[in-house]
Amino acid sequence: MAELPNLMLPSDRFKLGIFSANCSGGMSITKVPERWQATWDDNLKLAQMADAAGIDFLLPVARWIGFKGEEVDFMKSVLETTTWAAGLLASTKDIAVISTIHTAMNHPVTVAKQVATLDQIGHGRAGINVVAGWFKPEYEAFGIELPNEHTVRYAYAQEWLDIIQKLWTSEERFDWDGTYFKLKDVHSDPKPYRGGVPILNAAGSKEGRGFAVKNANYLFTPAIDLERSVGEIQQIKGLADEAKRKVDVVTFSHCVCRPTKQEARDYYKYYVGESDWAAVDYAVGMQFATAQSFPHDLLAMIRERFAAGHGGFPLIGTPEQVADGIEQLYKTGFAGTTLSFVNYVDEFPYFAETVLPLLEKRGIRSVRPA
Repeated sequence: MAELPNLMLPSDRFKLGIFSANCSGGMSITKVPERWQATWDDNLKLAQMADAAGIDFLLPVARWIGFKGEEVDFMKSVLETTTWAAGLLASTKDIAVISTIHTAMNHPVTVAKQVATLDQIGHGRAGINVVAGWFKPEYEAFGIELPNEHTVRYAYAQEWLDIIQKLWTSEERFDWDGTYFKLKDVHSDPKPYRGGVPILNAAGSKEGRGFAVKNANYLFTPAIDLERSVGEIQQIKGLADEAKRKVDVVTFSHCVCRPTKQEARDYYKYYVGESDWAAVDYAVGMQFATAQSFPHDLLAMIRERFAAGHGGFPLIGTPEQVADGIEQLYKTGFAGTTLSFVNYVDEFPYFAETVLPLLEKRGIRSVRPA
């Protein structure tokens, strides 16, 4: 099998991904009976539909502890991201599949070989989403401590990633005498197809942005206020220019696409009205306690958006209105967005059939690269 182009590699094509399908509930903290269950069979079906439709990538959430509410334990059932990616890479043809990996819970020597193996399975279609850590209960579950200082979290993540990069590029065995890791006579084969894979990183703090600009191909950040996002993207790209690197900024969206505006709004009102608000408030509270991904001055807006799609940019309406929303993100300066749905398998086909042709017609998305 010939090496395939990794659709997460840089191009002028506005990228679309599927986010959090490996987690029960997806991105919606709702109690409605049709909510996403995240079974393997449904993930496989969704991945193959997305691949056939020309979606660029699949991005999972790595979660070890759910967000417990009164009736819903949001993200309680989660398919582990590296084994999930392996299965999907073996079962798809073109789409890039990202593995989301927490630095604190996964040893870099293990990760280097796991991700290189993913890239072998997918013939160059793997990627990695690096998580430096924020959810304290998960650290407690593993019996480790979440550092309060972002500087420590990202110093650890930097050494972790440096080891992986050296394992991917070095043909010789080496020792490592670092601050956080002491390694003896290590090596890793096979290597990724291109010596490395595309790297994503979600970052809101100063330290996190610095890490992303230094290491990532894509910085993942919410689009809460698009006017604010314009300046934010310009700042990130300015920092990347200073570092002589190209870093694109991507965001995440939640989609309710229906034939009429009223149908879309009615469904949005229905499933948000059935939110488990205890789980919503717990999720928001944990984000604000230990992470800086979301702007703290927009809490009221964020609470409803968390219920609807975990804080994602709302794409609610007809195919034309959903395409308008994606075009807004494009004009704001984002290089792409992920998508989530209340039920991915039920709702994605209509999006693919109606919205994707509009985006191509508007010149926002080209046909898939050869």
